[in-house]
Amino acid sequence: MTTSSILPNDHRAYMYLANTLAQESPPKPSNFRVGAIVLDAGTNTILATGYTLELPGNTHAEQCCLQKLATKHNIAEEEVGSILPENTVIYTTMEPCGKRLSSNLPCVARIIQTREGGRNGIKKVYLGVKEPETFVNENVGRTRLEEKGIECIHVRGLENDILKVATEGHIKEGSNP
Repeated sequence: MTTSSILPNDHRAYMYLANTLAQESPPKPSNFRVGAIVLDAGTNTILATGYTLELPGNTHAEQCCLQKLATKHNIAEEEVGSILPENTVIYTTMEPCGKRLSSNLPCVARIIQTREGGRNGIKKVYLGVKEPETFVNENVGRTRLEEKGIECIHVRGLENDILKVATEGHIKEGSNP
């Protein structure tokens, strides 16, 4: 655990840090480059960070955070909610996926899973941008999270920077591959 040098509730600074993490992700035409931070908002302590493709497999940023927490505590990812502090939140540069084209569990389901069985789990999701409809039509991730009582808050002001990082490696319309 790392106590953050970012002031508590400085959501824009945490989103900026998450976008910095996203830049570590390799640019590919088949992925968004996303960064995420799991934070104990009660103590302003960073519990885990992650970015797209940080871990082996077709891993997403939120998935990497949760897998790293599971590894650190020697538990299954499905049990991560049992070790999370009461005021755990996640910052993610892009709305968590509600559907995966691969066989991986969507990040929305992973976040909801942290709350199952009455566990503290992740209470809030701070997101930088809505997922563009590049790979799946409409992402209903935010709706699913809110239906499960997980508050979703859009952190405004970095959308252009986030999308620039997220789509690096994608073939732009009108360009030659």
